[in-house]
Amino acid sequence: MSAGSFLKALKAEGLTVVEVGDWRDHNRNHKGAWGPVHGVMIHHTVTRGSARTVDICRKGHESLPGPLCHGVITKDGRVHLVGYGRANHAGPGDDDVLRAVIAEKALPRDNEANTDGNRHFYGFECENLGDGDDPWPAAQLEAIERAAA
Repeated sequence: MSAGSFLKALKAEGLTVVEVGDWRDHNRNHKGAWGPVHGVMIHHTVTRGSARTVDICRKGHESLPGPLCHGVITKDGRVHLVGYGRANHAGPGDDDVLRAVIAEKALPRDNEANTDGNRHFYGFECENLGDGDDPWPAAQLEAIERAAA
């Protein structure tokens, strides 16, 4: 789908969307094709602070250039769009796992990294330290569910 259709779909799910900079054209497409898309990748950020989290996910860092996802879901449940197209969010994966995702079957054991996951998934980073103590507010959990839908 186009960036405009993606934005429209998120808003149709009732999400509050924040468009960050030139998100529609901010991508890593020069590294290879993006698509066909077969799923949604959701990670936690291991960061604290919404503004800092959005900035890191948009720009990346020294060892991994941005965007690191398509949208950042902050604690308040807002989805900050930081990129569209190929992003550094999934990395290499197993072709058997991708085939199972496409077929909507149980996932086999991941035993090789021979497939480009950045090409095949929408990616959402969710603001959370991932330490088991940092809370997941209800607004954020609902936004994660709606974005994945």
